[in-house]
Amino acid sequence: MARRLRPVGLDFVAVAPSRLVFAAHVSASPAEVYAALAEDVPGWARWFRAVSLARPLESEGRRRREIRLRGGIRFLETILAEEPSQRYAYRVDVTNAPGVRALVEEWQLLPAGTGTVVRWSVAADALVPVRLLLAVGRPGMRHAFRDATRSLDRRIAAMRGGGS
Repeated sequence: MARRLRPVGLDFVAVAPSRLVFAAHVSASPAEVYAALAEDVPGWARWFRAVSLARPLESEGRRRREIRLRGGIRFLETILAEEPSQRYAYRVDVTNAPGVRALVEEWQLLPAGTGTVVRWSVAADALVPVRLLLAVGRPGMRHAFRDATRSLDRRIAAMRGGGS
């Protein structure tokens, strides 16, 4: 059953009751990482193993996304920030995940030598059992994020070299 979540803004990332933040260094430039995040939305399913489908949408003049995760969780999202080479963020508007009241994810891209530090923040307001699940699931999410950033870095390098 899909449920509409509370519409929060980008400031929610700093004040959410539950926040998870992960960071990883990649060799790709901030511009290359941003392009993969914001401009190649369908490509997410190729480098973020948890994502089974990602597609851009547009409605009422707003950029949106439909995301499906392996295991059946679905999200309808609104893009909150598109700052090339710096930040990409979105809010979940509708989901079938139980117990979630509000959810925003932010990807910050920080130049680091010739590469990028990618910082992923997940900010949520949820019922206590979901907050506990997020806390207990932190190591698994960290592992998934590290795998995803490694895969993304390899994908960008292959595309840069003419591969697919």
